Amino acid sequence: MRVSSPLQRCSQSLFPPSLIAALLLVISVVLSCSQPASALPAFARKYGLRCSACHESWPMLNYFGQKFKDNGYQLMNDRDSPIWQNPSYWPVTFRITPIWHRVSTNQNVDTYSTVNGVSTITGTAIERITSSGFDLSGLDFHTGGTLNKNVSFYVLPSSDPTGAFHFEQVFGRLDNVLNSPWLNIKLGRFELDNLLSEKRILTLTGNGGIYQTYHFIPQGDGNIFGQIGDNQFGLEYMGHSADDRTRISASLLSSNDGNVNLSLGSNSYTGFFTGSQAFDAGRLGVQRLGFYAMAGEAATYYRTLGGIPIPGSGIDNKGFSREGFVGQFYLGQHFDLQVVTQHGSDNPWFGQGYGNAVATDGNGGTTCVGQPGTNGCPPDNTPGTTLPAGARSPTWNGATFEAHYIYSPQLIFIGRYELERVS
Repeated sequence: MRVSSPLQRCSQSLFPPSLIAALLLVISVVLSCSQPASALPAFARKYGLRCSACHESWPMLNYFGQKFKDNGYQLMNDRDSPIWQNPSYWPVTFRITPIWHRVSTNQNVDTYSTVNGVSTITGTAIERITSSGFDLSGLDFHTGGTLNKNVSFYVLPSSDPTGAFHFEQVFGRLDNVLNSPWLNIKLGRFELDNLLSEKRILTLTGNGGIYQTYHFIPQGDGNIFGQIGDNQFGLEYMGHSADDRTRISASLLSSNDGNVNLSLGSNSYTGFFTGSQAFDAGRLGVQRLGFYAMAGEAATYYRTLGGIPIPGSGIDNKGFSREGFVGQFYLGQHFDLQVVTQHGSDNPWFGQGYGNAVATDGNGGTTCVGQPGTNGCPPDNTPGTTLPAGARSPTWNGATFEAHYIYSPQLIFIGRYELERVS
């Protein structure tokens, strides 16, 4: 398929010649300046493979790359031992992106009225806010591999654009226990076993760097614990067939949304379960269908000192759930469509704003100062509190559709559509 023909047909009917000339210039610059896609280069050098063997475009994995990851960053041959890595080479990758971007969002803003030269806030209204300019992404510092055959690790210190670091992922894993691909154990802070990986997303803007379906919380809901896109602390079992066509996993997680120091409820847990089956569709490629389910409970009451919630003191747990189906559909060599659906439900206490009483910032710090229910701090389910009459469990349905046309590892067209409907 030639790219030039569709572009030429569109240009004749939709765009002036000057704009077409500018677009062609930009495309030629992008293509001429593109470099080969780079993954964690230690893996490619160790096995003598191109990065495109595992990646459609870094960091997005293809089928072979997913299998390599499921095997604990091993090809299951005699080169899996770390002695095959050149000791003079440090197996790391840095990822930071200088960018120009334009972001347009609809959000609530204050409205004002002016009387006698004095402006006062009268309410809010939805307006479109557009911003553009040059910027910088945060820095990811990837290192991983094998400590010994069937003993693998991954460490990812990450910073925001200001240089404030935290540990995005840190885990160790025992692979092929008892020489079986059906028995692999992971411990630490890790991404949940999502087939559509948010941590390998190709868009990095503040508005486009997450999947909304993974993080959706109804307005006024205080449950931050069910966000399946965030890295979580816990223990994961994962098993797969020898050809990786069948995959299952089960994780036991602390219900703290990946926050350190047990700053949220320290006595609550969540389970996350997945399963999928792939099948070969001939010339179309390998297709995969699966499901996931998250079920857990989290605190709605925090003991206080001086009226301030004590981190890690959460009790009076309430339940929540997320479940859905996933699909990865390859329609030939260049085009694929990935689909995630979700049905979510929270306990009525979460629906009334209870749950995140400590209001952490993701790194163990707090974002509100004061007693619960004041200064922007969420309410606390103190003894004797009752739900308002008619309080109901928030339930919703959502879906994410993401399509990729991969002309080459350096030139990819992405389309994403997400919808969330509170029922």
